[in-house]
Amino acid sequence: MENILVAGANGTTGKKIVNLLKESQYFNPIAMVRKEEQIPYFKAKNVDTVLADLTKNVDNAFSKPIDKVIFAAGSKGKNLINVDQEGAKKLVDASLNNQVKKFVMLSSIGADKPEEANQLQDYLKAKHNADEYLKSKDLNYSIVRPGSLTNEPAANKIELKQHLDKHGEISRNDVAQTLVSVLNDDTANRETFEIIKGETLIGEALHKLSS
Repeated sequence: MENILVAGANGTTGKKIVNLLKESQYFNPIAMVRKEEQIPYFKAKNVDTVLADLTKNVDNAFSKPIDKVIFAAGSKGKNLINVDQEGAKKLVDASLNNQVKKFVMLSSIGADKPEEANQLQDYLKAKHNADEYLKSKDLNYSIVRPGSLTNEPAANKIELKQHLDKHGEISRNDVAQTLVSVLNDDTANRETFEIIKGETLIGEALHKLSS
């Protein structure tokens, strides 16, 4: 089984990612958390944890061997530069140093052209800078850009294109499923794509992208 470091594991989407990884026969989640008091939640689920803060040194996140990384962290607008942008860059650098095989970035629709957005410009700019930094490195990646996140049940169906040219919603459950699906070695390598809710099964949509 591959060890998957989940940055932002304590977030709403992060917890869904960890649960999916725990159910998988291929992946073992390692929850990266910022505070000691966040550890018992994962311990109770028999999930390994590492304590590391994206605003500081993240080397401790790799105290256990890590095969792949999912970056699903976010500051909810409170610390965009230090967490969403520079924190992501730090984790990219540490992943390179630790020979990580794939880095999966949770980004956002609009991160390709933040200057054109009507709102959340600062957030999209931070995501854009983090995405571009990842793309510039010699590291295998998938950058997943969902529309507005909802708490709807999983539909397991999405609309996926490299550029959708429209906005839309998607459930956190389906975003989590997509992020876990692209961990596979033959899926969406060095690809950036956008997703909203749709009519195509997640696996099928990703297969079309990769074929």
